[in-house]
Amino acid sequence: MGVLLAWEVIGVFDTEGNCAEWTFPAEPGAVRTARAVVRGQLRTWGLDCVGDVTALLVSELVTNSLRHATGPIGVRLVRPAGMPDTLLVEVSDPLPDPPCERAAHPDDESGRGLQLVARSSLRWGTRPGDTGKTVWFELAVPS
Repeated sequence: MGVLLAWEVIGVFDTEGNCAEWTFPAEPGAVRTARAVVRGQLRTWGLDCVGDVTALLVSELVTNSLRHATGPIGVRLVRPAGMPDTLLVEVSDPLPDPPCERAAHPDDESGRGLQLVARSSLRWGTRPGDTGKTVWFELAVPS
């Protein structure tokens, strides 16, 4: 996974069992670091098969958080009990406004992140938190 610099991760809450959770500063390096820790955790769980798509979708959501919110960004991976064929991924930030899916024009360089999440996942959505919101998606894990 490489070396993580201390300023790149604010906190690692848990990486044991069926849940892994990190908090990143709202800085450009957060996207790269989030991809790296997500890939590393999926490797630990033996879920390399969903590593590429999970890292891509996490990158999109963390990038959205960086563009629209200030403050820490949370990333959480969950292997729900009783659902071994599903991976739940959550990205949280302090902005309470839910993200808006928009139709990007062919020449636009941005605006496709939520479309990518919607088309690549089983389900996705957003929910308010105590402070801010969480955008989540579920991926199928091949048996």
